[in-house]
Amino acid sequence: MADLHLLRAHSLGLEAARNVARDWAEQAWRDFGMECTYTEGEVQDILSFKRSGVNGTLSVGPESFELSAQLGFLLRAFKEKIEAEISKNLDVLLAPSSPSA
Repeated sequence: MADLHLLRAHSLGLEAARNVARDWAEQAWRDFGMECTYTEGEVQDILSFKRSGVNGTLSVGPESFELSAQLGFLLRAFKEKIEAEISKNLDVLLAPSSPSA
C-alpha cells in the first residue's frame, strides 16, 4: 500500500498532460534530486521516480494524474508536509494559465 496517494483530474488531454508531467519531473529532479524515468504509452504514461527514502509513480492520463509513493522509515514522519508540497506543486502545474491582458 502506498504511503502517499494523490489523484488530480484535469482537462488537458494527453499531450498537454505529458508536458506538465515532464515539468513536474524536472522540478522533482532539480529540487529534490529525484531520478525520474518517463515511459509513454498509447493511452497512459508512467513517470517513475526515486531517491533515497522515496520511490513511486505518476500515472499520466488524458483526464487525470495519479501519484503513488512509498516513503522510507525516516520520511514517514514528514508525510503530511511531503503530501502538501506535492499537492501544491501539482495544483500549480495544473492551474489554468491566466489569459494575457
